[in-house]
Amino acid sequence: MEQELALFYFLVLGFGVLMYVILDGFDLGLGVLYPWLDDDSERDTVMRSISHVWDGNETWLVFGGVVLFAAFPTAYAHLLSSLYVPLVLMLFGLILRGVAFEYRFKSVRSRRLWDAAFFGGSTLAAMCQGMVLGAVVQGGDMVGEMFVLHWFTPFTIFTGLSVVAGYALLGSCYLVLKTRGDLLMRAARLGRRLVVVMMVSLVIVSLWMLYSNEWVRTRWLEGLNALYLLPMPVLSAVFGFWLYRALDGNECGARPFWLAVGLFVMGFVGLVAGLFPFLLPHQMTLWELHAPESSLWFTLPGVLIFLPLVLAYTLWGYRIFAGKVEDFEEGY
Repeated sequence: MEQELALFYFLVLGFGVLMYVILDGFDLGLGVLYPWLDDDSERDTVMRSISHVWDGNETWLVFGGVVLFAAFPTAYAHLLSSLYVPLVLMLFGLILRGVAFEYRFKSVRSRRLWDAAFFGGSTLAAMCQGMVLGAVVQGGDMVGEMFVLHWFTPFTIFTGLSVVAGYALLGSCYLVLKTRGDLLMRAARLGRRLVVVMMVSLVIVSLWMLYSNEWVRTRWLEGLNALYLLPMPVLSAVFGFWLYRALDGNECGARPFWLAVGLFVMGFVGLVAGLFPFLLPHQMTLWELHAPESSLWFTLPGVLIFLPLVLAYTLWGYRIFAGKVEDFEEGY
């Protein structure tokens, strides 16, 4: 039963991380797109589109961190001690954009400053998340001084830029979902370009991992695993093609956003499938890193209670604030 519990917590952790990536991804992506908006009116519309949900999106980051700490404390310790710099920078970016979000509604003379802070904080947070992802995926010794700068390599820099572009794609598709008129058209045009950037980035990252990592190469290219994993890149390509076609600049509704979500889900599932069962890639598996069985049982009621609550609250919030953002709405 101990291994089944560990697998359950692994799936819960993956679900929490995926929810954060999607929900706070489009949120951060809107900040990344900020310089490409035409005027203050469009920026106000963007702010109104997320003003009621942006802080709730970050709940999933806290949820994922709590699950990692409770269920896999050794992995939590190794990851945080090795990735302190990018994680602290990420938190700084999230704090900066949160402050900018609030102050922009109140200020007049310093609005340009807070616009820049919102863009900078969003981009910094997205970049750091991508670099953390790259550092974890590329593996290596995650214990000791040798890993202090392991998060800062050409591969992690590229994954950071790829995540920034991916979040911007989610943000543009969210604008297509929530806005009308010129802003919708501009978001659709940006989205089509970002689809191309995103697909090229996925190909480069995949080939880079195959070339530089023997474990990944063996998992993806040899034996029956290759047959099981083949549908994932194929489906990713299909989602990318459909998304490009859906962003035709017309009133295309929710389709682009959900196709972008599908593209992210396929990328995430492919990543997890390629690395499973390693939690610290190529070093230690989730079976080796999980907490004692008594601890897993102790925290299980909390997970079973709070996961449905957080999910229900998230769905309820988005249902309440569904629909297009109207010009007469006020910020909070």
